[in-house]
Amino acid sequence: MIHYSSKQLTTKQNYKFLTGSIIPRPIAWITTVNSETKIINAAPFSYFNVVAKNIPLISLSINRHPDGRMKDTAINLFNSKEGVVHLVNDEVLNEMNATAASLPPDIGELTESSLTLVDSHTIQTPGIKEAPVRMEATVHQYLEIKDHEKKTISDLFILEVHDYYFSEDIFDNENEYILPEKFSPIARLAGNSYSHIDNIVDIERPQ
Repeated sequence: MIHYSSKQLTTKQNYKFLTGSIIPRPIAWITTVNSETKIINAAPFSYFNVVAKNIPLISLSINRHPDGRMKDTAINLFNSKEGVVHLVNDEVLNEMNATAASLPPDIGELTESSLTLVDSHTIQTPGIKEAPVRMEATVHQYLEIKDHEKKTISDLFILEVHDYYFSEDIFDNENEYILPEKFSPIARLAGNSYSHIDNIVDIERPQ
């Protein structure tokens, strides 16, 4: 085995090893609203996963800018306490990728987009109609992630899902089941790379 000590690595090296090893990662393409300007922000994040089921909780970690500033999505979530998380497939991959651009806070990523915004059921933040899955969510818990010098390096949000939306062509209504082959979600790899579900293997779990 090739061995590295994380303490001897640069931030870039740690990032490369983490994002190259922990793959594929689901993508949370989230819309939020600036509480003051009402500008709608959209951005993708792959530090994202499920936390709990008794309360439907998901996690979203947003790294800070190098100078320590919170990113726009983190600011919006912290202030408004809500957002809409979308999952991504090929139909919206290019649009999702476009929203990863670093824009000033007074410019919304969807301003020049052909995507359709739709009203939410429980929260005020709109969702993106073209995404195959979307979830309306509110902030359940928030945690500042600090480095060894107590400097905040990331904002961790635990979000409670209130409403689910699924495209009809990816959902089995009778069994209330998401069809992974039809869904064909895009997952994040390292660098500029993404992946699909290529092969599904069923193994019965032990009792």
